[in-house]
Amino acid sequence: MNTMIKTAAATIITASAFLSMNVSAGIEAKCKACHDFGTANKVGPGLKNLMGNKAGSTSFSKYSKSLKNADWVWDDANMRLWLGDGKKAIKELTGDPKAKTTMPSMKLKGEKLDEMMDFMNGLQ
Repeated sequence: MNTMIKTAAATIITASAFLSMNVSAGIEAKCKACHDFGTANKVGPGLKNLMGNKAGSTSFSKYSKSLKNADWVWDDANMRLWLGDGKKAIKELTGDPKAKTTMPSMKLKGEKLDEMMDFMNGLQ
């Protein structure tokens, strides 16, 4: 009985470690280099609770001038536009053809974009 309990515990620990290692193995792994999935700021702002909030409104201090002055909310439509081509999106969302962002364009579309949107909406 004792051996069976130890074996079960070892299996659970191994499975937990495997799941922890693969938390960022999906499409969101691209984000992890620059973004925290909580509220901490890295190269870019933390992504938790970003959806539904005004763009450029977190405690992140390195937003471009265009994002600091943003007057839109990160809803599904705007985030999809941004993840498709952030360089184009910043111009369209601000109405400023000279608007810039330092974030590289993700160029996501189709199922990959849907997967990323599910991830972003799950960070609430």
